[in-house]
Amino acid sequence: MTVSSVSPSPEKRPEDENLGIGANLAYGLQHVLTMYGGIVAVPLIVGQAAGLSPADIGLLIAASLFAGGLATLLQTIGVPFFGCQLPLVQGVSFAGVATMIAIIGSDGAGGIPVVLGSVIAASLIGLLITPVFSRITKFFPPLVTGIVITTIGLTLMPVAARWAMGGNSQAADFGSVANISLAAFTLGTVLLLSKLGSASISRLSILLAMVIGTVVAMFFGMTDFSKVLEGPLVAMPTPLHFGMPVFQVAAILSMVIVIIVTLVETSADILAVGEIIGTKVDSKRLGNGLRADMISSSLAPIFGSFTQSAFAQNVGLVAVTGIKSRYVVATAGLILVTLGLLPVMGRLIAAVPTAVLGGAGVVLFGTVAASGIRTLSKVDYRNNMNLIIVATSIGFGMIPIAAPSFYHHFPAWFETIFHSGISSAAIMAIALNLLFNHFKAGNSDQQSVFVAASDRTLRYQDIAALNDGDYFRDGKLYDAEGNEVTILGEDDHHGAPPAQRAKPTTAASPSGG
Repeated sequence: MTVSSVSPSPEKRPEDENLGIGANLAYGLQHVLTMYGGIVAVPLIVGQAAGLSPADIGLLIAASLFAGGLATLLQTIGVPFFGCQLPLVQGVSFAGVATMIAIIGSDGAGGIPVVLGSVIAASLIGLLITPVFSRITKFFPPLVTGIVITTIGLTLMPVAARWAMGGNSQAADFGSVANISLAAFTLGTVLLLSKLGSASISRLSILLAMVIGTVVAMFFGMTDFSKVLEGPLVAMPTPLHFGMPVFQVAAILSMVIVIIVTLVETSADILAVGEIIGTKVDSKRLGNGLRADMISSSLAPIFGSFTQSAFAQNVGLVAVTGIKSRYVVATAGLILVTLGLLPVMGRLIAAVPTAVLGGAGVVLFGTVAASGIRTLSKVDYRNNMNLIIVATSIGFGMIPIAAPSFYHHFPAWFETIFHSGISSAAIMAIALNLLFNHFKAGNSDQQSVFVAASDRTLRYQDIAALNDGDYFRDGKLYDAEGNEVTILGEDDHHGAPPAQRAKPTTAASPSGG
């Protein structure tokens, strides 16, 4: 007789579900619409600071879309040693905007090659130090990840507010009733579709609300599609269009600080999305994701783009829709590559009013914060300093949001690190968690007045030995006949005669634990 042994199949990960071409396209487009404004903002700001012509700024934007799409494909599909295979959209990081403008400020338009050279060199340095960051998962318990996820959502809310007001603070209609009303209409549409629609409609509520909001904006003359067909329909990003990269030591050192911030934020995003979709993220997977970030950042300048990192707003979209498939986000990467090759498609999406994005952003970014709060609800706050760790870290992360100029008089490297609320909260949460929960020397038994009040709880084994009819009076235990039952101390239990112990009975055992 032959006995066949069947090896157990590996557990299927939620991110590996493939929803099919149609669903991937629809949900992928939703991801692109969510992050499009953010991905084009950096090249627009940097190009204007460098005094580039509109045509060259357009090339910067196309290059950023193209590079972001390739980076997204690498991160979601993955190759050996590169890519965490999680639903993360990659794009140009905001962390380096101030540093790149500072580099450009010293050389004018000629600073673009210096910026590109510093990004290449700093990213390669970042690639070398990723093993350090990939081994920090043990320092990211729910206490820390919950703080980071909550802070990501909260720090993005000003972005949603600016979008709702119109996006461009120099525009005459910035903050107008019309813009905010359009954002409110889009928000209401998202909520209505989520409540009344089917499961499919509810998951596409963000995309459908954006389409409906854009149609309404057209009806009231708040958007213009007339310029969609102006310019080339197809354009391949030209390698080294801005000249050979220039490597300057000072610029590279400044950009290394940006890369460290990017590594911290990407680590937080990878761990956050893993927590949201319910999948395991170990040090190997984190390292693969960080390496994909760094190799993408080092190659992006060849096409005229900058540092690449995971987009936090798309983490919010994953939380809102519940769509965990990495193939959806990989499809978004293909759409971004296409937009980089087809400027006409980019101009079409760019015509979506910013106020429409603002209405959807309130739900997206608020959901990220709510996911973090849900994670923090799993944390034990009894007789420890976890509550004050949460309070201090989130408060520290809110400082750059509440007062953007708070660190302006600090050294440039310090401002670069702590001007990001996400990296500020992450650094503080990790440091305080180490101080109070890992290095316990000197911790007091009565930790602090800030310690959360302990819930009144009883262990199952404390009450399993009670019989029906047992009751307490004046600090003594009596059985149903009124006979006192001896209560033993912790040290006396094992030496006491069986007759003196309260005898366990299955009838009295509590049924629900």
